[in-house]
Amino acid sequence: MYLGKEAKAEIFAKHGKAATDTGSTEGQVALFTYRIAHLTGHLKKNKHDYSTQLSLQKLVGKRRGLLAYLFKKDIERYRAIIKALQLRDIIK
Repeated sequence: MYLGKEAKAEIFAKHGKAATDTGSTEGQVALFTYRIAHLTGHLKKNKHDYSTQLSLQKLVGKRRGLLAYLFKKDIERYRAIIKALQLRDIIK
């Protein structure tokens, strides 16, 4: 599998509160960003994989929803995760 337990723990340790804190918004956004990057690379090689394309669109929507939630609740945490993951500021 492309994303093992160690990789997930590393993502959550870096962006969440702890390696076992899998529910934090920042950790979830970081995990979705990693998965989005992986699926984007797959789709560059397999242009007609429409089920993966649909999955990618759903993941982007979930990440956008979490970022909107974080924007409303705590703007400083939102800005920190945007900067750490080098994402565009999509919430206006």
